[in-house]
Amino acid sequence: MQPIIKNPHLWNRRDILRACSTGFGWMAFNGLQAIQKAAGSSARPAPHFAPRARSVIFCYMSGGVSHVDSFDPKPRLQRDHGKPMPVRIERTQFNNNGNIFASPFEFRQWGQSGIPVSSMFPHVAESVDELAVIRSMTTTVNEHAQGNYAFHTGFPFMGHPSAGAWVNYGLGSENENLPGFVVLQSGGAAVPHGGVGLFSNGYLPARFQASLIQADSNPAVPNIRPAQSRQVQKHRLDLVSGLDRHFQDSMTLDHDPGIEAAIRNYETAFQMQNAVPELVDLSAESEATRKLYGLDHPNGVTAAYAHQCLLARRLVERGVRFIELSCLPEKLGGGQAPNPWDQHGNLESGHSNMSLQVDQPIGALLKDLKSRGLLDSTLVVWAGEFGRTPFSQGSNGRDHNPYGFSIWMAGGGVKGGTVYGQTDDLGYHVVENKVTPYDLWATVLHLMGLDHEKLTYRHAGRDLRLTDVHGRVITPIIS
Repeated sequence: MQPIIKNPHLWNRRDILRACSTGFGWMAFNGLQAIQKAAGSSARPAPHFAPRARSVIFCYMSGGVSHVDSFDPKPRLQRDHGKPMPVRIERTQFNNNGNIFASPFEFRQWGQSGIPVSSMFPHVAESVDELAVIRSMTTTVNEHAQGNYAFHTGFPFMGHPSAGAWVNYGLGSENENLPGFVVLQSGGAAVPHGGVGLFSNGYLPARFQASLIQADSNPAVPNIRPAQSRQVQKHRLDLVSGLDRHFQDSMTLDHDPGIEAAIRNYETAFQMQNAVPELVDLSAESEATRKLYGLDHPNGVTAAYAHQCLLARRLVERGVRFIELSCLPEKLGGGQAPNPWDQHGNLESGHSNMSLQVDQPIGALLKDLKSRGLLDSTLVVWAGEFGRTPFSQGSNGRDHNPYGFSIWMAGGGVKGGTVYGQTDDLGYHVVENKVTPYDLWATVLHLMGLDHEKLTYRHAGRDLRLTDVHGRVITPIIS
């Protein structure tokens, strides 16, 4: 076979494959490349079965909300306040363990279902009949970064795709001008401990990673702004794309996902230059909607979080598959606070500030989605990385508790007004219907029309998945 390049010093690895062994190596490489390109194809894949939900909104409460102060009331804590714990105490993060600590918040029953919710969440409680409260969530880790990774990726360490990336990979985007996986921030919100790897594509093709959008900033995405005319920018984009593809073809033996991601990022950014300014322009929203969400709330962090919630609804309307919301520091201007629900001391004040931040906006999001006919097709998930202990840390805080805590889901095929699972009478350990993050994501994928055991990606010789080798769909909470 004649070499394509006469000077062997100028040959690259592709030329060698073409020239040696009558080109059989080149044929094998082309076959492998075709498989890999198919895996990263931009064609929208089909769900495994009819979906109940089209989009997910993930309200992540980083830091660990106390379940015994929010959605899992325990009268025994009130009765035995100040007494020593009657059971063995597991190791905690700081091992500064005190006695039984009664909730400083009052609980009352709400809605036709009569589900009790604490005074921290009166706005969310107005939609309690839409919620499926899971009181038996557990995790295997007791530290923030590991807990955040376990909840986002199914694994307590970096390198694996986030749940949003898996949903984006499994279903594709419904809007060619916006990313399929968006993480919203506002008001100086910090990325939870673990960093932006929590939103990573991992070993999936790079175009499935999250795009971060600042809900209350201009520009909402740095560097995504028009310059000169779209025609000029399109010519520049085509030139850069052609150079990148030529470089990839000539310099690498295998498909380089980094170069492919760069090309796709240019294309997505070009489309976003028009889509994002229109997305974040809230001038067309009514005064009633602004008031409902609290966009002009006197508490700055409430107003900032309200921007995220309203933008989440607008992203759902535009077909974005997975939207994650970010908590702000406990107080506006409070500095870096990647885990703002983490009150190891002064829990009453800290949790009150955090609930003031998120309660009205999330309650408004649920009401607004329902009034627009979007809640049936939008799955809202509210969760943190673990709960908190029924005994005090020091005098008035609570340490981490991964052995039993509460989350909730709403809309998107969920049976509202239900409670699933149970902790013991102290709120310490799960005693009925234990749930893991694998079960949570198996259920989310199921509601999105995806079989969690079939949604796999071949990497390092294994067919990997969001739920690893675990996970079961929580069928009792599905309507």
